[in-house]
Amino acid sequence: MHENEAIILSEINSERHLIPTDQFTAVQEEHTRTGKSLFNIITDFGLVSEDQLLQAVADHLNLEYISLDATELSPSALNAMPSSVARMYGAVPVALTGNNIMVAVLDPFNPHLVEELSFVLGKDVQLLVAPRKQIEEVIARHFSEESGSLKQVLEDMETELAKDKDLMLALDKASIGGAALEEVANQAPIVRFVNLILFQAIQDRASDIHFEPFEEEFKIRYRVDGALYEMAPPPKHLALPVISRIKVMANLNIAERRLPQDGRIQLGVAGRQVDLRVSTLPTQFGESVVLRVLDRSVVNLELEKLGLPKEISEKLLELIRIPNGIVIVTGPTGSGKTTTLYSCLKRINTVDLKLLTAEDPVEYDIEGIMQVPINEAIGLTFARALRSFLRQDPDVILVGEMRDLETGQIAIQASLTGHLVFTTLHTNDAPGAITRMIDMGVEPFLITSTLQAILAQRLVRTVCKKCRIAYEPTEAVLRQCGLTPSEIAGRPFYYGKGCAECNQTGYRGRKGLFELMIISEPLRELINQLAPSGVMRARALELGMRTLREDGIRNILDGNTTVEEVLKYT
Repeated sequence: MHENEAIILSEINSERHLIPTDQFTAVQEEHTRTGKSLFNIITDFGLVSEDQLLQAVADHLNLEYISLDATELSPSALNAMPSSVARMYGAVPVALTGNNIMVAVLDPFNPHLVEELSFVLGKDVQLLVAPRKQIEEVIARHFSEESGSLKQVLEDMETELAKDKDLMLALDKASIGGAALEEVANQAPIVRFVNLILFQAIQDRASDIHFEPFEEEFKIRYRVDGALYEMAPPPKHLALPVISRIKVMANLNIAERRLPQDGRIQLGVAGRQVDLRVSTLPTQFGESVVLRVLDRSVVNLELEKLGLPKEISEKLLELIRIPNGIVIVTGPTGSGKTTTLYSCLKRINTVDLKLLTAEDPVEYDIEGIMQVPINEAIGLTFARALRSFLRQDPDVILVGEMRDLETGQIAIQASLTGHLVFTTLHTNDAPGAITRMIDMGVEPFLITSTLQAILAQRLVRTVCKKCRIAYEPTEAVLRQCGLTPSEIAGRPFYYGKGCAECNQTGYRGRKGLFELMIISEPLRELINQLAPSGVMRARALELGMRTLREDGIRNILDGNTTVEEVLKYT
């Protein structure tokens, strides 16, 4: 649902008093805490029936409310909307008269919807409000996922562009620029094609979408559960208009192709809000563009949902309540560090605490937390933001990354003056984080007086529940995992055979592996003696730390993941 939704629903409630004020406040708190749509929370809790609420929304927005079950859908209207458009916008065409089309939508709150649909369909659009389940059923019935839709849109685009021979020549040589390029990028077939690619990738739960121009071809790939998959590549001369279209959507300068640029796109996909982070990079054969998909409806920022082992979860709940000190989360890029830290912040985000974050860039907006995007270009570095933070009277500070000595020193100073500081580092395991801080030039005695704990994490792909098959591991496999047959006591291992549900990969979704190192007195002594990380690791294990590998093996035995994944990442 669109962010406008919360504003409109509270206006409706204050006019019509559908829900008592205290209940509405509780609903808003639930919305802030979980990121779930306000509309869904109200109907799920049974505070107001969906019909009643939709009727009120329709009256408020001056739209007509209809029941699709009781309405005959006109065949000409159904034919006027491509499947890709219906699925992307969560829209059902109901009636068509002349150039006017009436469309029932999942997200009537989105103020840009009429404009976008009118543009893509080339018609005057009038919105209708209808029960969500009915809209979803009609889309499933009449607009099935035909694999031909991408091909169809590609063909339309080719036909459209082929009408202009000079344009085709200019695109081939990439010699077109300025207003002419913007005009091509805004043509309906190009817009439809880009929307469809984004829609398809988001439907497949992609975390990143890559547009890559090479000398002979133009590749489009997307990353799902950490692995890259390639889409059917479009013709090479489409690289320029497609990439320009993305730059237009992200408000970037399309005439500038020699320097990297960064931007954001906000998309409504099938009635939910998705943020895309855009990064362009000039290469030898044109600009390469990568979009990072931030889909709030997929990310669950509840601590319980992170899949932490019980003993780590209990320890972490204690750690996030301490008044001062530093807690570091470490792991490679894309290992879920930010998600873990956001979940910790959400848990302690109460009225009596002031929370500040410095991030590069801000990935998710969390209500009630002051979030500052770092901008190196204008000199707003982590260190500079942190310095200003201390004058803002915070209780808890999150520093996106401890990149250098200066940031490290201010984080330590913040901790010593009574603040709880969360931050991240890129190291392979928990003890490695201490070595990294010492390498940066942080004094060991400052580390021992402030550092409370280090949580190392990795993401491994989980076996697809639909097609998983049990097997008995061989002695060689067990040896690789450092296990003996007696230790697994005949428990089976699993792998995914591959099915439609998991795109024939055998994996669906990902799960964290964790290792938590609490900085206790014996470890502080070792840090002060500048002991190597191997020695610290051995001591931490004696003191009861469980390694990433051990957590991985626990997950293999529970049937969550495969031996290959655990060996690859730990």
